Amino acid sequence: MIIGRFAPSPSGRMHLGNIYTAVLSWLSVKSRGGSWILRIEDLDPQRSKMDYARMIEEDLQWLGLDWDEGGIEGKGDNGPYLQSQRHHLYEEALEKLKSTGLCYPCTCTRADILATQAPHESDGRVVYKGTCRPAILPSPFIEKPGAAIRLAVPDEEISFTDRIKGPHTVNLASHCGDFILRRGDGAWSYQLAVVVDDALMGVTEVMRGDDLLLSAAQQIYLYRLLGYNPPEFAHVPLVCNEAGIRLSKRDKSLSMEYLRVHHTPEEILGMVAHRAHLTPTASPISLPKLLSTFSKFHSSES
Repeated sequence: MIIGRFAPSPSGRMHLGNIYTAVLSWLSVKSRGGSWILRIEDLDPQRSKMDYARMIEEDLQWLGLDWDEGGIEGKGDNGPYLQSQRHHLYEEALEKLKSTGLCYPCTCTRADILATQAPHESDGRVVYKGTCRPAILPSPFIEKPGAAIRLAVPDEEISFTDRIKGPHTVNLASHCGDFILRRGDGAWSYQLAVVVDDALMGVTEVMRGDDLLLSAAQQIYLYRLLGYNPPEFAHVPLVCNEAGIRLSKRDKSLSMEYLRVHHTPEEILGMVAHRAHLTPTASPISLPKLLSTFSKFHSSES
């Protein structure tokens, strides 16, 4: 069975870019008779607010995008799916990773890391140089209070085929570097939490923005170490504003707060359909009609 998910962070009102990804994920799953999960990724207690999580649910329902599992309250026997309630699962995974001998404490600050090298390539990434990495790996993990926990990566290439972007090969050491599993303040990393959640929820398809394309390699590495099968990845292009800059929650004119006042659900779906090249114009379209259009479009491609 196809199982997809939409996993927003409740740190603000959704914008058109979030909706674009949510609609395409829902269409991809529903066109094949699958199940769609809503997971609230509220790992950051300082930025995450339950009021925003409720707005996310209301905005999705206003568009007609209902979910089969998860959400704030949960559905049936599944849920709620709030990352803030799943710390014990991340702890279990971390203990398993520690047993591999590839985890180590790291006391480097972000300033320390930024001072060691220039941003990687052209995207602003900085690859950790392994300052705290043990000279010999694998090695027993030794706790160090207040330290972050990093996972050592091999000088190895991870290859995968993205359903949208095509074949990709990423060298973990040179493109990613040893990455954090848990921060020094105890907050869980996105990479660990998302792998544990997707694996335990049986997710078979991850559709998200292409700013997370590189994360797929790190996550595939984690899937292997934890003994899980990775899902199929599909990274969609980011929606940008008129200046060509990716949308953020600061773009008020394209936030759901503004869009719901000035547009109908059908008009917003029409914008998404046109941007995704499913329709020749941005004319309003109902969700059932869009689902039929999506199904025909993709059946003709296969």
